[in-house]
Amino acid sequence: MSTAPETARPAAAVRSGSAIAVAIGVMNVATYAFTIVAARLLGPQDFGALTSVMNVLLVAGVISLALQATAARRIALEPGDVQHVEDTILLVGQRAAIGLGLLFLIASPLVNVALKLGSVGTAALLGVAVAPFTLMGAQAGVLQGERRWTPLALVYLAFGLPRLFLGAALMWWHADEVVAFTAVTVSMFAPVIVGGIALRVPRGKPARPQGDHSARALWWETVLNSQALLAFLILSNIDIVLARNTLGGHEAGLYAGGLIMSKAVLFLPQFVVVLAFPSMGSEGAGKRALLGSLAAIAATGAVVTAGVAVLASLALNFVGGVKYDAIKDSLWLFAVLGTVLSMLQLLVYNVMAKQARSSVLYLWAGLITLVPIGLGSNSAHELVIRVLSVDSGLFAVLLGVSLFRMRRSAPARTAVRNTALPAS
Repeated sequence: MSTAPETARPAAAVRSGSAIAVAIGVMNVATYAFTIVAARLLGPQDFGALTSVMNVLLVAGVISLALQATAARRIALEPGDVQHVEDTILLVGQRAAIGLGLLFLIASPLVNVALKLGSVGTAALLGVAVAPFTLMGAQAGVLQGERRWTPLALVYLAFGLPRLFLGAALMWWHADEVVAFTAVTVSMFAPVIVGGIALRVPRGKPARPQGDHSARALWWETVLNSQALLAFLILSNIDIVLARNTLGGHEAGLYAGGLIMSKAVLFLPQFVVVLAFPSMGSEGAGKRALLGSLAAIAATGAVVTAGVAVLASLALNFVGGVKYDAIKDSLWLFAVLGTVLSMLQLLVYNVMAKQARSSVLYLWAGLITLVPIGLGSNSAHELVIRVLSVDSGLFAVLLGVSLFRMRRSAPARTAVRNTALPAS
């Protein structure tokens, strides 16, 4: 890809941002709708098997997200090296896709036993699905770094819509988890095709790179980014494991219902992270991008939380209906939890943008703190308060550390610029 990153005019930037927001919104709605359709058509046993495989795919997707972050950060910081980064990250993405795919194919008998699927074929499909999922991350990272928002929006749409339509059609034809996950696997190739078309343009001769964009350097950065993303993934999902191990079956089910609200609020402003990330690593705009994005997420979360508090009965229908009436008065807390997690996710991406590797330790420390505190809960209401308290404390610490690092690095950059001035 030989074009330089877009320098869009304000009106064009607004349209592009709107396209990303709509695309991510449609993708998330389609993903949620696929889950609802699967739950209704498959039945508890097959749906449970499908959910377990999808959760493994979600964990494997950490590599895809790490590749995307690596490509976007490097292209945004070194726009003149875009061709070098693209060539290398796509090569790394292809190798990672093949490696992960083969790993899961070889491990399919173990996956089948561990998840109690009763079908080695379903476990083997996981190896096929993870390959395009991984490569998609590398492609999306190039588009994100170049700020090519419209093609990136099409990639996101291709990730969500084919899964819903193909999955619904195949499950209506024959409802079992093998057919359902086959639909998921086939649909994973759609965003890769869209991304490949977007990146197929005439190339010029690349200039000498300004930075080290070797395969080894990109592999190493991707691995480090994966640690941060994995820590956040576990942190944002471990509470349901705590609920099932410390609460009764009914209370754990109530908490799971409340988490539907948390996840919705978490993913609602996801487009803010996508738009802001390329600017986070820059010296001048990094702090503005971080604080402005946090404000946007907080405002969105505040509006949703207020709506949930005022319209609790209506919001209850979103999480499962009258069977979850016991948590109706706590739904606003789950909305707040989703807001905090969304802001924490932005800080995780800021850590990756700044390559502040030691800050990842705070995420793991927060996770270690959450486990014993959460296990002391006696109700869904008490658990959400405890999880919210730990996550809020972690957010405050990580924000303080991030701002301190930015403030400390500013004088150093100024000193470097001053010493580089010619003598008068």
